[in-house]
Amino acid sequence: MVSIQYVTSVAKLVSEDKKPLIAILRCLKGKTKMAFKDEEQAKAYWAENISLLFKLLAVWFVVSFGFGILLVDVLNEVRFFGFKLGFWFAQQGAIYTFVALIFVYVFKMNTLDKKYGVDE
Repeated sequence: MVSIQYVTSVAKLVSEDKKPLIAILRCLKGKTKMAFKDEEQAKAYWAENISLLFKLLAVWFVVSFGFGILLVDVLNEVRFFGFKLGFWFAQQGAIYTFVALIFVYVFKMNTLDKKYGVDE
């Protein structure tokens, strides 16, 4: 989970900065003060964070675009609870997967925060 210190530092940067979008981007790049022991630990944390984010986005892309659009004709050969599987992925499966990815992200980020000592 995102720490209170991090949220307050982001809010302070955004309120003080004349360009709030740039302040938010600075935070995403890891250029804000968090409770890291050194710069190397902060870089490792953000590398793992971004890696996790790209992996989850790849799963989301494959399920929503790949299964729901590109492979819909192949998947429609299979029935799932009486529905064509391609149709099901386009209408329901992508949404269920997205919600599951949210829970996976929260769990993994809590684990990552504890690993680097920036948890609440």
